[in-house]
Formats: sequence, C-alpha cells, structure tokens
Amino acid sequence: MEAPAQARIAELVAQAEQLAQRGQSDAALSCWQQVLALQPGHALASNHLGAHAMARGDIAAAKQLFENAIASDPALAIAHANLSRLHSAQGNAGAALEQIELAIRADPLAWGAHMERARLLQAAGRVREAAMSWSNALAYMPEPVSRAPHMQPWIEQARTAISENQAQLYAHLRERVQPLMGNSERRELQRFEHCLDIVSGRRPFVTARPLMLPFPRLPAIPFFEREDYPWVAEVEAAFPAMLEELQGVLASQQAFEPYVKTTPGEPPAQFAALDHNLDWGAYFLWKDGMRIDAHADLCPRTEAALARAPQNTVPGRAPVAFYSALKPGTHIPPHNGATNTRLTVHMPLIIPPDCALRVGDETRAWEPGKLLMFDDTIRHEAWNYSDRLRVVLIFDVWHPMLTELERELVSQTVQGMLSYYGSDADLGEL
Repeated sequence: MEAPAQARIAELVAQAEQLAQRGQSDAALSCWQQVLALQPGHALASNHLGAHAMARGDIAAAKQLFENAIASDPALAIAHANLSRLHSAQGNAGAALEQIELAIRADPLAWGAHMERARLLQAAGRVREAAMSWSNALAYMPEPVSRAPHMQPWIEQARTAISENQAQLYAHLRERVQPLMGNSERRELQRFEHCLDIVSGRRPFVTARPLMLPFPRLPAIPFFEREDYPWVAEVEAAFPAMLEELQGVLASQQAFEPYVKTTPGEPPAQFAALDHNLDWGAYFLWKDGMRIDAHADLCPRTEAALARAPQNTVPGRAPVAFYSALKPGTHIPPHNGATNTRLTVHMPLIIPPDCALRVGDETRAWEPGKLLMFDDTIRHEAWNYSDRLRVVLIFDVWHPMLTELERELVSQTVQGMLSYYGSDADLGEL
C-alpha cells in the first residue's frame, strides 16, 4: 500500500476513535467504513463494524467481520471476545469458550475476558475452573470498575464462587495431609498450616517491604517466637524492675514527647492525626545511637536488662530504646519500617484490655513481661481502645539470621548513606 493511503488510514482510525470517545457513534462508524474501503480486512475497522452489525441484529455480517478481523490480526483480543459473545448469543457455548480463551491468550490481563470465561465455565458446570477465572477477573479489574454499581451482582457472584471453591479446596487438601499431621507437635505444623491457609485463600501471602534498606534472602516472618532465643529470658527476668522504673518516671511526671514530629514543610501523610500529638508519646532512653543521660539515669536496671539483648548498633542511628505510650482510643495506622536487618522488640509494661498489635494478618495482644518480636517491614498497626494508658518499652535487635560480618556491613552501609545524603536526610528509622 502506498504511503498516502497508509497516512489516510491512520488519520481515519485516529478520527474514529476520537469521535467514539465523544459519543459521536454515527460519525465514527462512517470513518471505519472509509478505512475498510481503503483496506479491506483492516482488523480494527472490521471489529468495530462487526460490533455495529451485531448490535443491529445482523449476525451473519457480524460473524464475517469478526472472522476477517481475526484473520488480519490473530492477536486482536477484542475481536476474539466479540466473536465469543456472538457464539454465546447463538447458544454455541463450545465455540464461545474457544474464542474467549484465544482472547485471554492475546491479552492475559483482560479482566472482562476472564469474567466471560468464568461465566461460560460456570454454566457448563466446570465450577473449579470457573473459580480460577473469577479470581483472575477480580485481580485484574481496575478499582473504579469494581466500585461501579452495575458490576456489583457480577462481583458478588465471583466472590461467592471463589469462596465456595476455596472451602472445598481446603477440605480436599486437609484430608490428604491429615495422616501426616496427626501425631506432630503444634509448633512443627504452624508454618505448614499457614501455607495451607494461603493456598486455599483463607489468608493472604504477607511479604516484607523495607522502605530504605532491604536485605535479600531474609524470610518475611511476622512474629519471632520468644522461646527460640536464650537472651529473651534474661531480659524478661528484669520485668518487675523495669515496671518499677517506668512507674517512677510516670509518677515524677517526666515529660514524654510526641513520637511523630514532622519538620516544617514535610507532609505528615498517614500519621497526620498523630503529628506533634501526645496521644502517641515517647520517652527516649537511647535515641539515634545516643544515650539520653537525664532519662537513662532514672532507669538503670532497664538499661542493664537491654544490654543483654543483641541490640543493633549503628553510630548516629542505633541503638534506640524508648517507652511508647498510647493514650486511650489511639490507633497507629498501618505502616512499614525502614529495614529488615533488625527486629523490633516490645517489652509490655502497662497493658489494659482492648490493646493489640497486628503484623501482616496476625494479631497478638501484649502480655505484661513477655516480649513481642516482629519484623516491622511487614505492614503493621497497633491500637489502644481501652480507657487507660498503654505503655511498652521498644528497642531493636539485629535480625538473628545476619552474621557478624553482615551486621558490620549493614552498619557501615547506613553510615555511608548518612554521609552521602547528609546526616539530616530522611532515611526513616534506619
């Protein structure tokens, strides 16, 4: 085809698409007809004219035009989808399914094609395959579409089918592995049962998302179990002394400071409600690797207990240790920490009812005197919905899977980032 004709076709295609967007369907149709006159079999023009023919009930013409479009461009997903709808309207479910699968092969992320495939499979009684297609449709569906009122019956149907299939899958898998699980200890089964819940859709697959310094090949474990680490018992043994020292701090009305303090001009984002707000207060014993003498001197037994833990040390950054106080009705919104090279540790001191910490999809209540250790690069949140103050002591330890060399390398890396960007750079809580 000569260049002038190609240029004219391109011009008409662009014009047709613009007219269609403006709702001028008749004018757009005229442009597509001109394209087809210049290039018989043009894929886009054939598809659009086929859709118009199907809308006016000319099934034979529509079928021929869709087939012409596919012959010209086998990867044109919308033409396969339109031909599938035509076969479906004629009651030819087999041909409809074949064409919609070709549409998905051409465009794997086409949520509408997945939904149509699910509908066809559901009608054919192939409910397990249908559930997988419903799941794909929901996964790829844009959020505005998923909120549209006219989509709600379809979305409800999809969720029901997915839920029923997940329950059947869970029962099927559980029956298969039950002989192996019967005589095992609960602790040994914990990870596998979590795996089974993920496979059957009962729980999400939670991953770590470090904001500043991601360290690869460390598993994303929400909570680390206290009994696995000998130093935990040594720290917990000091609980009565630590509680007594906290009560001394509170009785003397030592000043807590807002934990969230954004600098002028910095957007507070998700912590806006807590910015410069004592609803979430902090009383630092160590901050940015520096001992706060006036505070730490009041808590010598607490400080001695923390010395038994493998606290991470980064000059100018760590260790950090502070009392974290949540006033009644306070909620810390979900967020992610800066680096998975450390674990965050909570020593629960004053714990009223209706207080908890959620990491990933696991929620645990604090128990006075029992450490909670978690990876704060997994999305987490905390709340105090009681009518009393909640206080935990927070400090960090090195991730137990890091070697001594890796710890030193991480320390040097953080210091290097500070020297490169400047000591006042916002690198999170590295």
